[in-house]
Amino acid sequence: MKFLVTLVAAFVCVCKSSAEGGFLFSTFRDEATPVAEQIYFGISEDGRHWEALNGGNPVLVSDVGEKGVRDSFLLWSHDGKKAWLIATDLCINRNRDWGRATHAGSRSLVVWESGDLVHWTSARLVKVAPDDAGCAWAPEAIYDEDSGDYLVYWASTTGRDNFSKLRIWAAHTKDFQTFGEPFIYVERPHHTIDIHIAHVGNTYYRFIKDDKDKCITMESSKKLMGPWQPIPQFTAGQGKQSEGPICYQLPTATKGQPPVWCLLLDDLQSNGARFYVPYVSHDLNSGQFTPATDFHFPYPFRHGSVLPITTAELAGLKSAYPTPKKISH
Repeated sequence: MKFLVTLVAAFVCVCKSSAEGGFLFSTFRDEATPVAEQIYFGISEDGRHWEALNGGNPVLVSDVGEKGVRDSFLLWSHDGKKAWLIATDLCINRNRDWGRATHAGSRSLVVWESGDLVHWTSARLVKVAPDDAGCAWAPEAIYDEDSGDYLVYWASTTGRDNFSKLRIWAAHTKDFQTFGEPFIYVERPHHTIDIHIAHVGNTYYRFIKDDKDKCITMESSKKLMGPWQPIPQFTAGQGKQSEGPICYQLPTATKGQPPVWCLLLDDLQSNGARFYVPYVSHDLNSGQFTPATDFHFPYPFRHGSVLPITTAELAGLKSAYPTPKKISH
């Protein structure tokens, strides 16, 4: 019986990691107003053509901490029964002092959870960063097969070195309420921020923004705790100022075709604007990505995440947030 339960749980997790029905995107707009720094949702059936939910208005609004949220991340629980949404506790619109944000910002993450992606708990703050941290930015998480819980990782500065640089910190949790002792997960000579990990088969692929070249780097490992090997032939985003990487598998058009992976990079444009730029690859291990032109976003999506969802979940989201009817003149 124990084997059967384990097998069923593994099957559920596999189903949730594939896009049976489509995808859910979490993002924020910009820093123009406090409302723009909240949680916005987009949906897509093919992972390429996106439409806004709730008429392009926020779906979740933080009323805790700094009362603003950025850099959100969605993930399914390992048993597929619930989803968590975690985000940076930060509102730049209310206080446009980036020095304060990096030296005296929040050490907590904002967390919501849901069983159906429509009904969410109230926002709650959870402290994850060390006591001398100046911030806790861009959190993400992944199930750790070795420890049987979730590894949560984010970027923090610390007072112990006079807030000299951002490092990737991490902590373990089973429920996103109680967290283990934070530890340094990635440290490099320069600022390191915005880490995304994709688990494919028996390999982990890690995308990180390294401030040395202001762009995204890629590496691989068989274990979450490493050792990690650089993929020097990684092509996406070279020479571009990018952040907020997202990697997910697109539905194949015809059975028997190789999988197509999408990598979204939040690029800084020459005019100062930021929005996601898509790249695709048939082989993550090769590191070879090509720019894609057949993607559509209803407005410039910013640093966020993509979650595979079922047909029923997609229908539930559409029903909860119907498309506003156009008024004829």
